[in-house]
Amino acid sequence: MSNAARTEPIRPAGGPGTVIDVTPESAGWANLAFAVVDVRAGRPNRGLVAGRETAIVTLSGAGRVLVDGLTVDVGRSSVFDEVGRIVYVPPGVEYVVETDSAVTVSVGSAPAEGRLPTRVFEPSEMRSEIRGGGTSYRQVVHALAHPLPAEHLILYEVYVPRGTWAGWPPHRHDGSEGSPYLEEVYYFRLDRPEGYVLHRNFTDGHGPGDELDEVIVAGDGDVALVPKGYHTSVASPGSNMYFLNYLAGDLELDERRTPPCFHAEHTWIEADWDAGAWSLPVVPTT
Repeated sequence: MSNAARTEPIRPAGGPGTVIDVTPESAGWANLAFAVVDVRAGRPNRGLVAGRETAIVTLSGAGRVLVDGLTVDVGRSSVFDEVGRIVYVPPGVEYVVETDSAVTVSVGSAPAEGRLPTRVFEPSEMRSEIRGGGTSYRQVVHALAHPLPAEHLILYEVYVPRGTWAGWPPHRHDGSEGSPYLEEVYYFRLDRPEGYVLHRNFTDGHGPGDELDEVIVAGDGDVALVPKGYHTSVASPGSNMYFLNYLAGDLELDERRTPPCFHAEHTWIEADWDAGAWSLPVVPTT
């Protein structure tokens, strides 16, 4: 495998309006779109997408989503303080995000046939679990994951203590080595914005076109894409990390429960997250 190359993250533009915009065309894949929108009073955000389902996540502020005859109040002081409602919009249904002040939302979409209705997912419906251990210890909120229904979209919100790894053991879901095919975005936030995240996408180079080894240095509000391969992220020691994942691909409906493929060389640690960990000092000097 070649040495890891540095890849720039997708950085937010100034608001109001769409500050991050990832399309299937700009990402070079087939399914997933993702945007972050800064909505201000008198400047609503409107959408109507044929052939695609949409999930709207409130990131901060307060406002309303008007959809399918419903007025859904949404609000969130911060992604670090609470979980918010998610509004699911079927294909071909118009929605409007509006506010009397300011609200920032993420809007992601994927191909769909319209088999599910408009729905509001409450935080109380979202499963939360603690994963890992040692220096890979995090909270994972299954924001829109099985058994919560969607045709193709899958969403997670993940909370990672500073200096800690997420996505360990490294895992892949690109259709290789028996894994499902899912495209994925990582939207990062840091509670101390001077910090940073290291995100690595890599493969083992087992076949033609399988060579990838890149490191993305992301800051607060940046986005990293996972085009293929194994991936994992780590927060710098001074900043706690949150990230929001949108995924979409071949899995649909109940198939969305299918797990990724984990890197076999690193799964040993799951048997004992503290095995082999050093206590300092390691060697004597006298």
